[in-house]
Amino acid sequence: MSVLRSIESKLESLFEGVFGRAFRANVQPVELARKLVKEMDDHRTVSVSRVYVPNEYTVYLSRADREQFSGFEDSLRDELAEYVAEHARRESYALLTPPRVLLETDDDLDVGVFGIATRLVRGPRPPQDAPAAPATPGATMVYKAIAKEESAEEAPEVVRERAVLTVDGARHELGGSSSVLLGRSKECHIRIGDPNVSRRHAEVRQEGATYWLVDLDSTNGVEVGGRRVKRLKLEDGTRFTIGATEVVFSRELA
Repeated sequence: MSVLRSIESKLESLFEGVFGRAFRANVQPVELARKLVKEMDDHRTVSVSRVYVPNEYTVYLSRADREQFSGFEDSLRDELAEYVAEHARRESYALLTPPRVLLETDDDLDVGVFGIATRLVRGPRPPQDAPAAPATPGATMVYKAIAKEESAEEAPEVVRERAVLTVDGARHELGGSSSVLLGRSKECHIRIGDPNVSRRHAEVRQEGATYWLVDLDSTNGVEVGGRRVKRLKLEDGTRFTIGATEVVFSRELA
């Protein structure tokens, strides 16, 4: 049995038996492990002679999902970190420090939905060709566990979500950025030609697995249903107006 498969077996054993079957709609440890290495692969940085990957992973869980791990959270973090480290060794990735996995509670998440934010954190005396480490985590990728009806013993399928803004019928995927500027300026990520829109009108910010719209002290503000707002929590189907332009926020399966 390979080392990775052995670690997966340990993760499955943490949550097996009657207790595991009762919570098949919840997040499973082995799901977290597999999505953590996917995030590692997706956030590679190619340097002169090495391929660097993040060494800090923050997993955002609903309160109910995190509570189910309360009896073995320390063991779970250690197993997940070991799984990530073994994947890095197999792929010959470079890590600035041994990987670290953190668990956080996000009350805006539903049961079975989890987010993962990655960060490359400098250790003492990193190699000269190591990439500059970001000061804050990047955007959090959101995953949702979907229970399969055909087999209660089978682990849930996990799908990936993406956030989209639709502006005057044009779709704009928010991608991997933790903040997206909207306005008339060329510097904005999403340019809006409406003369009623300020140069830097508003910003969409990702905080954990939740998206927020923040008015940047624009002239005409942000309105929802005719009511002006400064900060707005964005959920699937949220509609708001900046200037005279209607914008729709949505979450789609990737």
